[in-house]
Amino acid sequence: MKKKLFVGIFLFCSLVSGRLLSQQVLDKIVAVVEDEIILLSELKQFSLNLAFQLGIDPRKSPDQFRELQNETLQNLISQKILLAKAEEDSVVVDERQVDQVLEDQINAMLQRVGSEDELEKQLGMGISKIKRNYRDDVRKNLKVEMLRNTKYQQINITRREVEEFYRTMQDSLPEMKETVDISHILMTVKAGTSSEQQSQEKIKQLQQRVKAGEDFAELCRQFSEDPGSRARGGELGLIQRGDFVPEFEEIAFLLEPGEYSDIVKTRFGYHLIQCIDRRGDKVNVRHLLILLQPTQDDEQVTFEKINEIRERLNEPDVTFEEMAKKYSDDETTKEQGGHLGLFEIDNLQEKEFKNAIETIDVGEISKPFKTKFGWHILRLNKREEARQVSLKQDWDLIQSWALNMKRQREFKKWMDEIRKNVFVDVKLKESDLTIF
Repeated sequence: MKKKLFVGIFLFCSLVSGRLLSQQVLDKIVAVVEDEIILLSELKQFSLNLAFQLGIDPRKSPDQFRELQNETLQNLISQKILLAKAEEDSVVVDERQVDQVLEDQINAMLQRVGSEDELEKQLGMGISKIKRNYRDDVRKNLKVEMLRNTKYQQINITRREVEEFYRTMQDSLPEMKETVDISHILMTVKAGTSSEQQSQEKIKQLQQRVKAGEDFAELCRQFSEDPGSRARGGELGLIQRGDFVPEFEEIAFLLEPGEYSDIVKTRFGYHLIQCIDRRGDKVNVRHLLILLQPTQDDEQVTFEKINEIRERLNEPDVTFEEMAKKYSDDETTKEQGGHLGLFEIDNLQEKEFKNAIETIDVGEISKPFKTKFGWHILRLNKREEARQVSLKQDWDLIQSWALNMKRQREFKKWMDEIRKNVFVDVKLKESDLTIF
């Protein structure tokens, strides 16, 4: 688990690791792999990021954190060994992919710190210089991932090996949890006429204050009802098409830097948008949002409507699928007739779903119930009780487990062979493994 998480965060951490901490502490080399070095600051930053991912508090569990640091160092060394092998094999990555990954990582950091100014402040350089400095790191990491993936794809498994894996591991394999296949119809509680008027009046008043010259970012901090951007003065950071609802994007991508939109309505409410910057096919905008707040009357109207739909499902010629396509507000499932899919019942995130399932049998439809998303009715399509895994019923799953185990085993052998021909000098001392 730790190694998988390490690989997952490697590209992100490589952008902010040793260079950040080295500005604050006296750095030292803890390992040399061919022409590459691993710095103590780099090791500490990776270890702290991984500890955060795993829920380990370094101050409360210092011994566990030291163990994690040792594992992290071995992972960093393996990464450098793979880089040496990739260079030896002349692995080449597409520069367009390098650009895209770099851009994605910069955007991730912008989201993390809140704004471009804050990122430049923390790194001590402008965005263009950040990209120049870290582009080679991204290229190296992509080479390693390409080499790793190529090797993994070369390792396959036979039917006999899967059967042998099952015979050997049968007693230790996890059981299949109780699962349910479900469909639903969702009706969100929409604001009625009175709440629409209140929101319109509020956004119009704020628009007049913007036109009168008041600071838009400050107005966002005071009045915006978007909790995700309010503290940042409404700034959303660089966005691309597909990140937000179409009505918002249609206007945001037409604006020039410094330009303000007219009032924009989306399903969330009313927005005022300001373009801060444009970069190719991306824009950085800030917005002020006034939510459409439904009233108790709106709640009752929605409840009555979903009850009406449930009653209609008792009619012989009415199907759940056609009613979902016509009435459901769940855009991700309505075209599939409201089909949500197969779930382990203990892993259902909404307890209301679990409660509803417990009241019905296969083929039945629940009474309306409410979640944070709105009002639902749910149909139980299928239920499977908890059981032990079997080759007959779970071949694909067992095959994936067996293949993963074989790939890890073979990959380790391959890494051990590569390491014999790569210069590795570990200089880390136990005294280096301090938390801060």
